[in-house]
Amino acid sequence: MQPLVLFDLDNTLVDRRLTLARWAATFRAHCGLGLEDEGWVIEQLSERASPAHFEGIRTRFGLAESAETLWEGYCADIAAAVVCPAEALVGLERLRALGWRIGIVTNGAAGVQWAKLRSTGIADRVDAVCISEEVGARKPEPAVFLEAIWRCGGHDKGGEAWMVGDNPVKDIEGGRTAGLRTIWISGDVTWPQGLPEPDHHATDVRGAIELLAAGEPERKQA
Repeated sequence: MQPLVLFDLDNTLVDRRLTLARWAATFRAHCGLGLEDEGWVIEQLSERASPAHFEGIRTRFGLAESAETLWEGYCADIAAAVVCPAEALVGLERLRALGWRIGIVTNGAAGVQWAKLRSTGIADRVDAVCISEEVGARKPEPAVFLEAIWRCGGHDKGGEAWMVGDNPVKDIEGGRTAGLRTIWISGDVTWPQGLPEPDHHATDVRGAIELLAAGEPERKQA
């Protein structure tokens, strides 16, 4: 059976935090806001962004543009600014050449997530995309992972699939609950106490891809 891996998008394949910070600085300058206002905007959008958030931003700062116009501008600007490292794109191509099926499973609004996937070239290098707004379920709910597996052509149980992501609860605990084996993208933080350990750790997504490409890693023994 073909090996299958699901990747998170934000802060796994792309750096959402950095992209959001850069966008917020440009947005502040465009709207004539202060640094405290910029911080407030980042806080509002730190977990997710949606048209409803921009209605709140419009109201708070008395902006003339409609919430819909602000949202459309945000999607376009984020898509133009977001970057997937070349090494990660090459890694996805390498996995596919080795016979892996690859899916993206991400929370968020479909418009902005698809814009990021297309502008970075990730969409051209995966077999399926599963976005929470389109599915009606959000990580860590098992349904979103199992839907992603199904869209990749896998069976309806996660035991032969892997989940790679940065969020200990949404990606790793959610993937584990769905029956997937897991690789946590740790960055420079430590694993939170009280949660079951992931099967593997990697500092960044390139390290996770190396683990997979070298031969499907074994599940850690309990």
